Amino acid sequence: MSYLTARRSAVAGVLTALVIGSPATLAHARTDGAVATAAPATPALELDWTPCGLTPEGTDSGVECATAGLPMDYDEPDGEQVRIAVARVPATQPAERIGSLFFNLGGPGAPSAELLQAIGSGPFSALNARFDIVGFDPRGTGQSTPAVDCEVNQETEGLTPRPMPIPVDVDADALVARAQDYVDSCLANNGEILAHLSTANVARDMDALRAAVGDEKLSYLGYSYGTFLGATYAALFPDRYRAIVLDAPVDAERYIPDPFTLSSLQAVGFERALNRFLAACAGDQAACAGFGNGDPGPAYDALLATAAATPIPADRYEADPRPVTADDIRDVTLTLLYSKHNWALLAATLAQAEDGDASVVRAIIDLIVFPREEDGSYDPQSDRFFAIMAGERQWPTDVEAYLARGAQDWVNVPHFWGFAYSEIPFALWPVHDEDAYDGPFTVPDSSPTPLVIATTYDPATPYAGGVAMVQALGNARLVTMEGDGHGAYGLENSACVDAATEAYLFDGTVPAAGTVCAQEVPFVGLQPSPAQAAADGRAALSVADALGAGRLVR
Repeated sequence: MSYLTARRSAVAGVLTALVIGSPATLAHARTDGAVATAAPATPALELDWTPCGLTPEGTDSGVECATAGLPMDYDEPDGEQVRIAVARVPATQPAERIGSLFFNLGGPGAPSAELLQAIGSGPFSALNARFDIVGFDPRGTGQSTPAVDCEVNQETEGLTPRPMPIPVDVDADALVARAQDYVDSCLANNGEILAHLSTANVARDMDALRAAVGDEKLSYLGYSYGTFLGATYAALFPDRYRAIVLDAPVDAERYIPDPFTLSSLQAVGFERALNRFLAACAGDQAACAGFGNGDPGPAYDALLATAAATPIPADRYEADPRPVTADDIRDVTLTLLYSKHNWALLAATLAQAEDGDASVVRAIIDLIVFPREEDGSYDPQSDRFFAIMAGERQWPTDVEAYLARGAQDWVNVPHFWGFAYSEIPFALWPVHDEDAYDGPFTVPDSSPTPLVIATTYDPATPYAGGVAMVQALGNARLVTMEGDGHGAYGLENSACVDAATEAYLFDGTVPAAGTVCAQEVPFVGLQPSPAQAAADGRAALSVADALGAGRLVR
């Protein structure tokens, strides 16, 4: 069983039991510099597809897998290879089949092949009627080899320092030493692949896979960081795609040269998302499970202060009953703010913690924020996120810049100021991919018009990034979803967005300029019946589970 499958099944049952107060035991809940735009020749490639997916009942799910051998360094096409894991779900209406639809869920580093093995076509089921849905684990990630793994305890030795320092008593020397230890572990446990993880190389891999599945031109759907992959592909291969959808877009022109500013803007986005959630709680205490007794803003800060002074017990999560800290609560809050579907679960989780039981917080930390493999080792997706981001983005190398921003964010984003401190390892990273591509991203008028979908209150990729993506592409069309959360299409957010996306991918129909769609996600509290609560719990965590470990989608 893949780690996504294990986490998915565990999350649904465990969180439902904890939220609704099931007496069932939880002891065994957890399963134990720029290049020229001229593209290199696409390597000839044949894929040997074999069945690889199982339904919950143990029968063949119809998912097929293959492995592609591709150059680790496209400047040395006959040199060492990477082995790219690929999966597909064949079109359910083959007589109406258009071709293949490739997708990427962001991260960077989200393993798409693993996702298809775990849940089949999932949120892409409507598109699966006429497309083979194709996912691949980008080089260095998932089931592709070699895969990055820094072999650290992600909670104590990983990218994010714990406890999170505050400017008034930060020990800069200790913080830098910790970051250096993490960097050294990543360098010691990984080889040449670290120098070849750029988005441009992933785009080249995707072009080879496009040819291998028999498509003359690419159809693509990318979320979050996956929009940068899509924009890079369009820039490198402007004559090799038929349709590109970029949902929850980043600012492509600034993504590589100015990650420091984009990270600060993201922290502001999450602060705003928290404030919108708390305002909704104040307006509807029933939906908010009574958290804060009518005044949830001060109650949230009081909860953090309580957990900082004395960690809150989590005894009902018997798989790991460690008490919960303020950092844990902030991590869970940030994770669940990725989707408005999560608001009910976040509210119920905070309400229980306010009552002295942080078991749900602990479960989310273990199952999503810092998940572990079946052998007890930590899922290394955070390492892959770090290595990809560090190897191609131009981070400041002056540690003082991170300390200064941490102090500034402490004032401007008082709940999520810690991004800057978590990014100190980027300043120390010595490996850079010479094949990284940082623009221009302008799409010629002779190429198909990409569809860009941006959400007005997206916390992870703020709306301004979508506007900037459209400006960078030039030949592009923006669809706005008025609402909250990260990502719009296929996530039960808006029938308007879904219809526009499907018309574009199926028929090439570009929505009218200025199209605005309303989000259709009410804020409704978790229901008391076990069956309904189970359904709500699965829906609430669908985005966070699919996109990986919490805030890694950046």
